[in-house]
Parts: sequence; structure tokens; C-alpha cells
Amino acid sequence: MAEHDIGLIGLAVMGQNLVLNMARNGYRVAVYNRTPAATDEFLARHRDQPITGAYTLPDFVALLRKPRIVKIMVKAGAPVDSVIDQLIPLLETGDLIIDGGNSYFADTERREAHLAAHGIRFLGLGVSGGEEGALWGPSLMPGGAPEAYAMVEPLLTAIAAKAPSDGAPCVTYLGRGGAGHYVKMVHNGIEYGDMQLIAESYDILKRVVGLRNAELAEVFAAWNQGELDSFLIEITAQIFRRADDHGQAGELVDYILDAAGQKGTGKWTSQNALDLGVPTHTLTAAVEARIISAFKAERVAASQLLGAPAPYAFSGERAAFIEAVRRALYCSKVAAYAQGMALLSAARREYDYAIPLDKTAAIWRAGCIIRARFLADITEAYQAEPYLANLLLAPKFRQALGDYQSAWRDVVATAIRAGVPTPAFSASLAYYDSYRSERLPANLIQAQRDLFGAHTFERIDREGVFHADWSA
Repeated sequence: MAEHDIGLIGLAVMGQNLVLNMARNGYRVAVYNRTPAATDEFLARHRDQPITGAYTLPDFVALLRKPRIVKIMVKAGAPVDSVIDQLIPLLETGDLIIDGGNSYFADTERREAHLAAHGIRFLGLGVSGGEEGALWGPSLMPGGAPEAYAMVEPLLTAIAAKAPSDGAPCVTYLGRGGAGHYVKMVHNGIEYGDMQLIAESYDILKRVVGLRNAELAEVFAAWNQGELDSFLIEITAQIFRRADDHGQAGELVDYILDAAGQKGTGKWTSQNALDLGVPTHTLTAAVEARIISAFKAERVAASQLLGAPAPYAFSGERAAFIEAVRRALYCSKVAAYAQGMALLSAARREYDYAIPLDKTAAIWRAGCIIRARFLADITEAYQAEPYLANLLLAPKFRQALGDYQSAWRDVVATAIRAGVPTPAFSASLAYYDSYRSERLPANLIQAQRDLFGAHTFERIDREGVFHADWSA
């Protein structure tokens, strides 16, 4: 019977949990999976829910009331296009397809235009929060035509996470076309930066100060009670307490191979930032840190061949240095978020996306991986000044970075002396110093370019474009 409010295709864990979230909030859901056994197993576990399975796409579509709403939760790329192509002949004018995967924003733009030619609406929906977020409330980032969003606004509002401070749902309309997936891409770029910064903090505290895992757990738990309060800091403290799965001495974290995986969304952020001419020092350093971590065999060999600094013996006051690392982490995290918000601001101009920066920060306050206490401060900064040139200039952050920069510099310098790599910490500080510098050495670069390629230059003392005879 065509009585279901929405249909979902793709019953991997994220898809299953979103179905259960919708059902818990009173929506009748039809489901379809390419593998029938997955549908059977899911339905068998949830017989008491308003969920109906179908084993062919025509039967699946027939379960939906008009205008039909179909949500796709399959792997990004060709699988999304394949499902869309199969749905087109089954849907009618005014029906809606939602892509809830990690799709590239340009693909979302292309798919929207393709479906519009068939009279079918399309919404690109960024979903963050992992498996638990999908089940209990994710952060949702929708983009597309306003009328497409209007069709599902009540549903998305119901299933979204609710911010702890004011109970506001963590979903808002982000603009036309691929705006939703663009915001999700930048969210993931910030996530890469945040995770790398936390990892570098751990490495410094372990290799420079010599903290054991139990002490690291206490440090991160304490940090999570203050201005660094966030999901990633919270789970980091939890990780250090986990005993090894196989009963060996010590904690599991020490037995995990130091080669980080990635699915490409961080790389997309850096690539797009280069396209738009937006500096993303921290986010790009985090992507490169993951890449070099994968060169495990080469790193092991190089460790036996390449010179290292003399062994570093920490002689400072431990509590004071731990506090310095906390301050350096806070400053670097602010730099990472500043880069992400600057990229969103550039996308508003380049792609005609009406991305509201204050509301974007607000919907990241709960549900998503980068949820953190200071997102409330970021929200307030853009509420006070919607077209703020850079988050670093907001009064609260400007004051904090000024107060903390000495500690920031000491931590980076100490890591360098000890030979502990801190690509994201160092890049964050370089971003801050570059942005606050009235004059950079680019004048010499322009002179070089003009000498070898006659690329011309501008002067600081008069208008116009100039070329010099450098052999004179």
C-alpha cells in the first residue's frame, strides 16, 4: 500500500540507523537493499517498527505515498548514479530523491540538473555523527532547491540532533545546488585537522614529557571539562583507558598500526581550497600527515638511516608544559575552524551558495563528529558579524590567541627541538603568523617571477603594473 512517508535505499549500518531514527519519530518507512538477505535480517530484528521491506525497486516505489520521497544511502560515486538511473523511470514529476551519502558537491550539482530534466527534485544531504548519530540524532546539512527542502523539513527537524544549550535542531537549509554536500565536505576537512591536532598533542605529551596512557587519559578528561570540551577530546580520553583486546599488557592504542586511513573528503577540501585560492594550512597538513603515515615500511627503514636530534630530556615543570600544550591545541583548533569557515565564505561567492555561517556553526553543536563547546562562540561571532573576514578577528578568539600565543610557540619549538613531527600545529601557527603579518616576502617572489618570466609586478608607492630590466 502506498502509505509510507519515505523510502530508504541502502541498509548498511548508517542506513539502518537512520531508518530506526525516522521510525522512532513516527514516520512510516519503506526499505530496499540490493542484497535481499540484508533486508530480511533488518526486518527480522525490528518487526515492531513501522518499517516495510521491498525486494524490487518497482515494489519499493509502490509503497510510497505521493509525492514520493526516496533517500539513497549507498557508497558515493557511481553507485549513487546507478540507483538514480534505476529510479527515474519509476518516479513522477514532483517526487524527491535525497542523497544522504558523502558525495562530492559538484556531483550533486550534476545530478540535480539531470533529475530536473525529468521533473524530479533532488536534495544533497550531508549527514554527520557516525552510527550513533544516525540512530539518535545526527547533524544534517541539506542543500538544493528550497521547495525540495520544504518537503522534508519536518522530518529532518524531527530526526536531527538537538543542541544541548537551547534544544535547537541541528539542521538548517544551506542553499542551492550542492551547498549541503559542500558544507559536509568542509566539515570533514575540519575533522581531519582536529583529529591530527589531537594526535600531535598526544605525541608531544608521550614522547617529550613521557606521560603514560593512564596519565594521558586523565589529562584529556580534564581538558574536556573546559574550553576544549568536545566529542573528539572525550573519546580520546576513553581510548587511552581501553585494555588490549588480546589480553596483552597495556592498552589497545599501543598495538594499533600507525597508518591512518581516509575516504577522500579531506583531500577534496584541500583541492577545492586551492581552486578557490583559500589558504587551509592546517587542514591540508592533516591530509598530508595521513598520507605519510601510510608509508610505514619506508618510515621504518628511514628511521635507521636518517639522522635525528640528540635525545631530548625534558627538564621543565610538567604541569606547566601540559597546560601549554592545551593552549597550543586550542589555538590550533581555532585556526583550523577559521580556515574552514573562510572556505565556506569563499564558496558563497564562487558558487552562489547562500550558506549562513552562524547557522552552519550552530548545527555542528551536536550530533556531528566535530561538535564542541566553542562552536557556540563561533555561532555568536557570525551572528554579531555575518560577513566577518576571518574567525581569528572575532574579539573572543583574538583575545584568546593573543593570550595563548607564547605557549603555542613554546610547544611547537619544543617539539622541533625534540624531533617530534607536528605538521598541523606548525601549519596552524604559520597560518596565524601569515595572516597577522602586514608584510610577507612575496615581494621577492614577484621580483623573481618578473626576472625569469616577465610576469610584471605592482609597486607599493604608485599605481600601475611594472616590468623591470633586471640586467641593468
